[in-house]
Amino acid sequence: MTHPTQFTWGPFLRDWSGEWADSATDDVPYGRADEAARQDRWLGFPAASEERIAALEERLGRRMPPSYREFLAVSDGWRHAGGFITLLAGTAEVRRHDDASGLAAMFEEYLDDDPTPEELRDVGIWRRGLQLDVESDATHVVLDPEDVDENGEWAVYTWASWRAEPPRRFPDFATFMQDMHREFHRLRARPADGEPEFVNATTRRLDARIGEARLRALGGDWKRAEQALDEAKGYGRPRADGLSDQIRRLLGQTDLSYQDLAIDPRYAVELLPPLVADYARHRHRDASGLKYSLRGATDDVVALAHTLLEQVRSGTYRYTAAGPFGEAVDRARESARWGDTDGAWRTMLDALPLWQPLGPDHLAPLGWMADPLLGPLLTTERGRALLSTPRGGQPGEPPTDDADRSDPEGLSWLADPAAPGHHTSYRFVLVEGVEPWDLPGRLADEEGAALDEPMNSFEAQSRWLRGRREFSAFDDRALVAVGRAGARWSFAFDGDRPHFTPQRFVSPAAGACADGRTVVVWDGLRDGHGDPFFHLSVARGGAELYAFTYADGEVRRTGPIPPDLDPDRFFTFQEEPAGTEAAISTERALLEAIADEFGVHLPRHAITRGRLHTFTTRSWTRPPQDGETFTVTRFEWGPT
Repeated sequence: MTHPTQFTWGPFLRDWSGEWADSATDDVPYGRADEAARQDRWLGFPAASEERIAALEERLGRRMPPSYREFLAVSDGWRHAGGFITLLAGTAEVRRHDDASGLAAMFEEYLDDDPTPEELRDVGIWRRGLQLDVESDATHVVLDPEDVDENGEWAVYTWASWRAEPPRRFPDFATFMQDMHREFHRLRARPADGEPEFVNATTRRLDARIGEARLRALGGDWKRAEQALDEAKGYGRPRADGLSDQIRRLLGQTDLSYQDLAIDPRYAVELLPPLVADYARHRHRDASGLKYSLRGATDDVVALAHTLLEQVRSGTYRYTAAGPFGEAVDRARESARWGDTDGAWRTMLDALPLWQPLGPDHLAPLGWMADPLLGPLLTTERGRALLSTPRGGQPGEPPTDDADRSDPEGLSWLADPAAPGHHTSYRFVLVEGVEPWDLPGRLADEEGAALDEPMNSFEAQSRWLRGRREFSAFDDRALVAVGRAGARWSFAFDGDRPHFTPQRFVSPAAGACADGRTVVVWDGLRDGHGDPFFHLSVARGGAELYAFTYADGEVRRTGPIPPDLDPDRFFTFQEEPAGTEAAISTERALLEAIADEFGVHLPRHAITRGRLHTFTTRSWTRPPQDGETFTVTRFEWGPT
């Protein structure tokens, strides 16, 4: 915003007038006044003398705000302010509004019993304000004598019925006129077929700044680039939106159009995937709404978009890129597939300086955000880190912050009530010396059991339930996500608040053993749906080494438990953990001890936000014994 004391009205108004005159076409009929303005290259009127301004102030009983006074001293009124105000008041036309438009009464009707200050303001401005619109397209403009800043400036409010939005506020008259100048530019920035191109000193200056902003963005200076692009967007410059939207998408914003870049065949392979993925995430199954974003696209681009939509919805889309960066993308996808999202991100970021844009309006790789394994890597911090990394052959220093790390060390994040996923009851198996894809053979009943395709936890659970027709009260098969848990360790994790029955529980530790160790943890200290419990069992070579279970306020143990894992360090036997704080403290201490003992961790980002392979384990409870009863529920679906 330009402060009125720093704003020079004469050059600003003369430049605006010249731009308007040059944009006028001979095939449009003009009234006498507009034709004279066109010939004179002046949209204003003769300057108001100090006497005329003083007479206005005496008539209204108020001294006019500085920026409006300064404007009148250059031009006593104005034609074509923006696109919808044909005539703006000078000293002769300014008057009290006194709700002449009926807007105060209209806004008053919508007030509830406890209106906000803003709602009351929207009523009052139309009674106390000074009306500046003389001729307009249903657009109202008032100066508010009660909304005054420390410089004596009055706020300007505008409202148009066809905009269907609350009144817009400008801090002073100069800011309002600058916005109207930008509106004038926006309405002419894209001339229709047959109209002359809208080119002048302002557009040339802004377009040059867009070019500079592009280089800044590629060099990692995205904040200054964004500022320059935002200014150019205000004037409707054609390239600004497409470039700016790429920055904003990496900062986490969606529902962006990328202007016409996404349907440009040069850029569609990079810009269409995130646009289509955002559409698939927020829209219905119907693909017809996608046509709005594709208007003007070639048949090939439309076909590509619909193919991408099917791939995104089915989880089969795979992002590819050329050269060394593309090779890094493939390595990153493999790391993310097994839960190492931090490593995946570092792989991509390290290779980013080798990435090359597809054309002069391409700022960063974006297609990977639609990839089911790579897309979940994005966080706000990582988006900033990517934007801050020089690429496309531009010089600069990469960021030094630790934005590539999203996962905490160890296991104790599971005890944090604020951690994503809100895991108050969970179980997991850690197997040493076994790859994740070998876990079904050790933990599942079916011979030849294999992993499902990577899914997030919600998708995996929904698919698992859809496929089940029978539920047994004795059966406790776990749907587990798998990945790597450290050097030579793999994990199988179930965070779906399973119910623990100590009397029937059978640890899968011994059956999952290879040459290394197997660790089983089942934690329900904060479950809230029953008595607190905790189980740990460790096995090697098919035999259990040691175990303990805390339940019903007691600890049952077997085997020689290492001192650092001795339950006496964590539980008091007189009573169960009292209260949430005690449960959190106990849980955290246990998880830290297990992580330290075995040198393991669970990847928080992959488990809570990413996509992992899943499979169903064998039951964690023993079969029923003689005399024990249980229920089995079966669902049958017939024709509808």
